[in-house]
Amino acid sequence: MIRINENITLLDWELTESFVRSSGPGGQNVNKVSTAVELRFEAARSPSLPNDAKLRLKKLAGWRWTKDGAIIITAEKHRTQARNRELAEEKLRELIVQALHRPKRRVKTRPTLASKRRRLEGKTQRGVIKKLRSKNIPKD
Repeated sequence: MIRINENITLLDWELTESFVRSSGPGGQNVNKVSTAVELRFEAARSPSLPNDAKLRLKKLAGWRWTKDGAIIITAEKHRTQARNRELAEEKLRELIVQALHRPKRRVKTRPTLASKRRRLEGKTQRGVIKKLRSKNIPKD
């Protein structure tokens, strides 16, 4: 079980972990011991997460989201299975916490009259500068 916050806890059946050979640090140990962790979380079927959080989680997970609605997190930074397991669980926890955060709705605002005037004045000043740069100055 992984505890995300006081309301959400991921159950054991939602998580599957497997160990594979790592490409990370470890020298000759890398070629002999399977220390990298592949953590699979059944996000689409999870009763723990609200639907809107699942949608945000799918977007955040990107290429880690599989066709059947699972998220695959890999960790191979450390030399031991235990530390890589902790790292994978922490990555998953951070991803879910990020998905639980409901973004603020953007309130459309109109530019003020003063800001419109400033913008137009800036454009005319810039035009004058560019006109002064030209070699053929028009004769009045």
